[in-house]
Amino acid sequence: MTADAGPVLHPLCRPADRRAAAEALAAGDDDRIAAAVEQAAVGALLPALAQVTGDVGLVPEHLRPDPDDFMDPQGGLTGERLAEARALAASALRELRDGRRRRVEAPPVDDAPLRPLAAHVVGDAHVDDYLPLLLEELAPEGVDRRAPTWHKDDLAPDTPFHVVVVGAGMSGLLAAHRLRQVGVDVTVLDKNDDVGGTWLENTYPGCRVDVPNALYSYSFAHATWPQHFSDQATLLAYFRRFADETGVRSCVRFGTEVLGATWSDADRTWTVRARRAGAPDGTPIEELTAHAVVSAVGQLNRPRLPDLPGIEEFAGPWFHSARWRHDVDLTGKRVAVVGTGASAAQFIPVVADQAAELSVFQRTPNWLAPTPDYHDDVEPETRWLLAALPEYGDWYRLWLFWRMHEGLTAAAEVDPAWDPSTGTVSLLNEMVRLGLVAYLDEQFAGHPELRDAVVPTYPPIAKRIVRDNGVWAATLTRPHVHLVTDPIERITADGVRAGGVDHPVDVIVYGTGFAASQFLTPMQVTGRDGLDLHRHWDGDARAYLGITVPHFPNLFCLYGPNTNIVINGSIIFFSECEVHYLTECVRLLLAGGHHALEPTEAVHDAYNAEVDAANARMAWGASSVNSWYKNASGRVSQNWPFPLLEYWRRTRVPDPDDFELR
Repeated sequence: MTADAGPVLHPLCRPADRRAAAEALAAGDDDRIAAAVEQAAVGALLPALAQVTGDVGLVPEHLRPDPDDFMDPQGGLTGERLAEARALAASALRELRDGRRRRVEAPPVDDAPLRPLAAHVVGDAHVDDYLPLLLEELAPEGVDRRAPTWHKDDLAPDTPFHVVVVGAGMSGLLAAHRLRQVGVDVTVLDKNDDVGGTWLENTYPGCRVDVPNALYSYSFAHATWPQHFSDQATLLAYFRRFADETGVRSCVRFGTEVLGATWSDADRTWTVRARRAGAPDGTPIEELTAHAVVSAVGQLNRPRLPDLPGIEEFAGPWFHSARWRHDVDLTGKRVAVVGTGASAAQFIPVVADQAAELSVFQRTPNWLAPTPDYHDDVEPETRWLLAALPEYGDWYRLWLFWRMHEGLTAAAEVDPAWDPSTGTVSLLNEMVRLGLVAYLDEQFAGHPELRDAVVPTYPPIAKRIVRDNGVWAATLTRPHVHLVTDPIERITADGVRAGGVDHPVDVIVYGTGFAASQFLTPMQVTGRDGLDLHRHWDGDARAYLGITVPHFPNLFCLYGPNTNIVINGSIIFFSECEVHYLTECVRLLLAGGHHALEPTEAVHDAYNAEVDAANARMAWGASSVNSWYKNASGRVSQNWPFPLLEYWRRTRVPDPDDFELR
């Protein structure tokens, strides 16, 4: 399978096709099995085989990986122990193929048989705290453990309840799917002509995910991906197919832009105002009545152009990377790219292949995370193993979840006793810095001036770390590529002026990120007593658990304030937690005969004070480096500073005492 083939989405919430798996396994000779085991993460492969065979002897304690070794791809298994683990896995696969081992026919009736398998991945010290969460992520036997356990017909069959979801991206599709599962009437409004959100809108060359794709999927809709980090087209295909297979597409109204929503205390409903996307002012506005509104527009949906003098004066084509002009041919052109963030780092190497001259204007350099397989296809041996033993895909996803669930979070924690003049926030942060500097030294060997320009002076993890497989240095060291670090003074009619030097160019591309802190923009949202949400926030958006806001009944935010994760896990995990909380809030309303729900100000304020205090103790809060994690006032309004387990626990069941129930 090549990268163009797209993801293979497993049948949703159903066990894998055992007949197809048996046929694939039967086609594997000893050499193929040995090669597949050599490529596999044995810390995931052994528990997968133990689940399939029911043989706990396949996860012996002496072959357990180190649950705290996040850097080694085999979890610290080396030498004889790694060789023994591989031999054990290969033997079990051959025995399954030859019929000398049998698959367990029925799934376990409880979780007890899965505990030692999970402990093999995470260790005994963690397994009891994490087991319910781990099994949700694992979805053994294709069981969707995050599916709602209630239905509206059983609670309030005669009570009308209509939800309007704004946005048909990853979070909006998930919200619509879960709400449909509980029998709630849902309408999804999206300004675009298809589902996918950010993976539909961002079509710049080189666009791809920076989370391992085996983890970047819904927990209950695993896929076999063509690449380790798939590109935009592949990810869009995943969400399109999800919308089709779940039936969610049928409730999406495309080409519909939401202008605002107003709460009525008298009617206890929202009036959502919308019109045809792109229509001029004066176009008739449609009004929809909703008992709840879900904002699924996310944080990274509004491109941010820099505030530069003369930006409108440039005579040639110019555009933001999130609105890529595919009609502009860059071949043989003099191109300027303003910005070197995560998106720019992806498209700049592609632009360098096309442009005659490329000037890259850098404000702040990035720390680079070495990722050798960032552009690589999944190996043929691994694709065969995933087909022959689908359970390996489930356990590999869990393996990645555990290795990334906190990731380098500990290295972001500020040590109050540490000397900040080192440019780091702790001993562990300094160790990470030394490793990342060594990587840059290696990449830019022989180019001392460039090396000095690309090594950051701020602490690692204070802003987003960019994945790199060597392409960044290979691009910047090309003779026709010029890195400019002088501050930009203005945009002129024929180029960019920086440091008193004019750089004439034919095209300007702005890779300057998004207006991340302007949540729910540009919608006008009016809550109780005519309170305007944006005036209420005054540029400093806050929400309880990032989801609900005082004075705005039955308004739910997905990927709202302080729900971004930095170097740990997948944002889809957070969306699943938020959507679970959303459906449980709807359950609370319907079961209690309530019409409206909003958090108390005391609960909301105490929660946000806790989050602010914790963020101040992290590198991204302590450092003064510019970052989209912070809003205009300098507060970290994006990031979640606690363990993922903590957010999962807080979003299990809404506490009625946290809310005003009307």
